[in-house]
Amino acid sequence: MEVGPPFPAGQPVPRPLATPGPPSPWAVVAAAVTGCWTVGLVVVGQLGGWLADQVLLASGLDRVVWLWPATVLFTVLLVGAPALTLALLPRSAAVRTTGRTWLAAALALGALGLLRALPPVHHEAYLAALAATAALAALVLRVLARRAAVATPGVPASAAPPWAPASAAPRRAPASAATLLGVAGGLALLLPWVWLGALGGLLETVLAGVAAAALGVLAGALLDHAFWSRFTVGEPPRPARLVLVGGLVAGVTLLLLAAGVGQSGAQLPLLLTLPPAGFALAALHAAARRPAPAGPPDAAPVGSPGAAPAGPSGPLPAGPAGADGRKPAGRPGTGALRPAVRWLVGLGVLGPLAFTDPEEITLLLASTRDVPFWVAAAAGAGLAVAAVLAVTYGVLLGRGRRPSRRVAGVTAAALLLAVGVVAVGVGQPGLHGERLFVVLREQADLAGVPGTTGRAGRDARVAEVHRRLVATAERTQADLRRDLRRLRLDHTPYYLVNAVEVDGGPAVRAWLSRRPEVARVLVSQRVRPLPAPAGRSRGTAPAPAGPEWNVRMLGADRVWSQLGVDGSGIVVGSSDSGVDGGHPALAGGFRGGDDSWHDPWNGTRAPTDQGGHGTHTAGSAVGRGGIGVAPGARWAGCVNLDRNLGNPSYYLDCLQFMLAPFPAGGDPFTDGRPARAPDILTNSWGCPALEGCDPGVLGPATAALDAAGVMVVAAAGNTGPYCRSIDDPPAPYADVLTVGAVDRQRKVTLFSSRGPVPGAAKPDLVAPGDEVLSAMPGGGYAVLSGTSMATPQVAGVVALMWSANPALVGDLPRTRQILRDTATPAVATYATRTQTCGGDRNITGAGLVDAYAAVQAARG
Repeated sequence: MEVGPPFPAGQPVPRPLATPGPPSPWAVVAAAVTGCWTVGLVVVGQLGGWLADQVLLASGLDRVVWLWPATVLFTVLLVGAPALTLALLPRSAAVRTTGRTWLAAALALGALGLLRALPPVHHEAYLAALAATAALAALVLRVLARRAAVATPGVPASAAPPWAPASAAPRRAPASAATLLGVAGGLALLLPWVWLGALGGLLETVLAGVAAAALGVLAGALLDHAFWSRFTVGEPPRPARLVLVGGLVAGVTLLLLAAGVGQSGAQLPLLLTLPPAGFALAALHAAARRPAPAGPPDAAPVGSPGAAPAGPSGPLPAGPAGADGRKPAGRPGTGALRPAVRWLVGLGVLGPLAFTDPEEITLLLASTRDVPFWVAAAAGAGLAVAAVLAVTYGVLLGRGRRPSRRVAGVTAAALLLAVGVVAVGVGQPGLHGERLFVVLREQADLAGVPGTTGRAGRDARVAEVHRRLVATAERTQADLRRDLRRLRLDHTPYYLVNAVEVDGGPAVRAWLSRRPEVARVLVSQRVRPLPAPAGRSRGTAPAPAGPEWNVRMLGADRVWSQLGVDGSGIVVGSSDSGVDGGHPALAGGFRGGDDSWHDPWNGTRAPTDQGGHGTHTAGSAVGRGGIGVAPGARWAGCVNLDRNLGNPSYYLDCLQFMLAPFPAGGDPFTDGRPARAPDILTNSWGCPALEGCDPGVLGPATAALDAAGVMVVAAAGNTGPYCRSIDDPPAPYADVLTVGAVDRQRKVTLFSSRGPVPGAAKPDLVAPGDEVLSAMPGGGYAVLSGTSMATPQVAGVVALMWSANPALVGDLPRTRQILRDTATPAVATYATRTQTCGGDRNITGAGLVDAYAAVQAARG
């Protein structure tokens, strides 16, 4: 019997799709080589770019803005060229699809990677740009896909092969199961980050979520159902081959996408965790496209309205509409995988984006179990989770099992509950974003402070400076602090620098910047909390049998034995990672009382030190048993660098405490005791731009201490041998005694930072800083190198001078002059013969400090 035309007149009759045949061996080899080349190039490029960033940071050099744009563009060119060849030349549809997908992913990497030119400190702006770029790229891909579908009438968007039977099953059931399994996989990838990481600020977290969602949409556009259909080869279809081949191609695609996600460092975990998810997605596609058992209530027989029209060799692929103009039921799983891809990739990306700060994935924190350690742990756990997902989904779904919507829903719900329990229980709940450091225009006028010296005169100067500083801060901050209280913005006022630290994001920063009393607003870096303490650094070296080589080089041992001076009567203040108050070399020198210890990081009430750096430097200044230059001096301590990444507020907390110590829990404005100010401050730290400091932010603080007659000794830094490398506050300030380092041969170490510095001759002096033995937490000893080790020895020499002649206490100009006049020559070193830094004075300063000669001159 003759059958009439199933399509309206004038509409082209769709032709059945040709069964995709196996690609040629040469095409397969080319695709495999291209994939390996892509993986190697991306991994090396991303790791190399991050290491280059870290080397620049550790060397004290300026950030190279073009580094990441050049890296990603170079990667795009070297990946895109072979991918384009695969997209055009082979006759196999699967190989061409592979090339097109990798080319699109490489271009997406280029667009996303260019955003790393934004400064890392502006993380919110980066996340917003990342979300917008990813969404735009996804839109472009969708538009191109639709145009391609329109250009080939009669070919369904799914590009399903003709042997895939039409399904009478509802489309929502398999789609929902695949989506729920995608959600479950994404939550599993997110779980390690919720456990080991910590969220930033509110806006930062919201933008990270939006960016992750946009990246999920972009992944869905790259790995849509048209992509997966090209990897089902053979008749009948072979799910195992689909999972293996399609998973490999998808994994490389996700690797390219991961390489563009996050600021420098944040993308490294994704290179491990995201590519294995390609196999899980391939298994989901293999299961989602499998037809359901026949017989659902809304099934339609072939030839009935809404069914796919019959063709010479079986049912034709379903087109956009059936004979009656209604949308046909379509094939099982058509479009089902795109939501699963979005959820799995989006949640997988959310972990590194939201629960880490890229500025903290740094080698500066890699020496202890700090953020880099826990990021590596989360990445390793994520890799294990991704591998389990790939195997589990591949085994259960790739062997002919159709996903159960109920089981998928229960699994997703259980993992969602687990994420919530972990976040509230063993995770780090709450928001831990950066704060703002607001510097006011008016700073205290300290002109005319009496220049009296000696103990009584110095104490009077400190009291007058403290009074003026507090009065200025109270008067000029009144309106700002009232408005901050009204807006319920947490804040901390300061007086040593007339400034306020405020909890807020970009909107608050913009509002503060427009206020007439505000000079500038800086980002105050806050290190996110850890899931476990970083551990305590300890020393394994034995106690010295006598004065150490550095003490003998300075002649301090002769000061003790021949001049009878050991620093008694002088107090040295140490602002560092802390001090182990129980160490045998330091316990007897602690000044004691309720105002000799301050810990703004952890709120400890007794001297302690986890990192060891502060114990080592305090030991070199006042330690007993042959390690300290002034073993008779006493010390007071403050923690300003508990985890080797500070901020202007923490540094100012300790400097302010040293001007007017106060009891634990006291108010610096009202409870400060200027008469208890230490005489000398040793500062083996610097505040770079990474931590939120600009060149002048701590200038008012050191100027106030100078006016008060408190000697501030600071490390030059360890970013030599580059010229002009003394640049992190407070080392460049003229009112600070800046110290470089020499070795046993009196040669300036190559790591010692050097000048010139605008407006000042820096460093002022050099001291032994190479392989110096000193105290470490727990009662042990260790050898460390750095200008950090040299600085406390100069503080100890000043303590000896003032102990020998108390009339010099507070007389900073005379003390500095004696140190310069009595210094002995040191040997300058250079990066190259042409890099002389404007003369040896900018490398050696006045020379190597001589304790014996300085104390003799101080007595005279």
